[in-house]
Amino acid sequence: MIKKLRRETSAGMLDCKEALDEAKGDFQEAKKILRKKGIKIALKKGKEKTSEGVISSYIHHNQKIGVLVEIRCQSDFVAKNAQFQEFTKDIAMHIAALNPKWISVEEIPEKVIKEEKTILKTQIKGEKPAPIIEKIIKGRLEKFYKEVCLLNQPFIKDEKISVKDYLQQLIAKMGENIKIQRFVRFELGEVN
Repeated sequence: MIKKLRRETSAGMLDCKEALDEAKGDFQEAKKILRKKGIKIALKKGKEKTSEGVISSYIHHNQKIGVLVEIRCQSDFVAKNAQFQEFTKDIAMHIAALNPKWISVEEIPEKVIKEEKTILKTQIKGEKPAPIIEKIIKGRLEKFYKEVCLLNQPFIKDEKISVKDYLQQLIAKMGENIKIQRFVRFELGEVN
């Protein structure tokens, strides 16, 4: 079971054993424990400076879409790591496919959020009582964030997790802070 858990999560052998012991042999529960542990590590590492990294690219097979993405880490050792390199390629491909506008919700200009709220209020005005309208707007804003924010989007290779979850898993594995710094997406015929 330890080997299987390690294969599925890429966690260390000792971490897998401890998670299985804590979960009393329940495989799915052990996976959840490892995931929570990874999130804690990512939160702790999130404040550390990232001065190394790579710029990765992706050109779609039809050569009509291209992406450049800068992903930073703390050390040159991690920047050269095969898992880190795979992550950068995956993120570039994800950006090409799902066309996010921003990396995180915090980057969305306040003006854009206000406009979106106004549109949503207009769409559902008069349909429901005011307290319910606020809940509906909150839910629809979350959907909007999943469409336009890279970290909120379901990861293209595994839609059960978000890009943020994928990033946090990598931070836990590498033991370093990793940050998607910026990206640019080009599509033939589109003008920014």
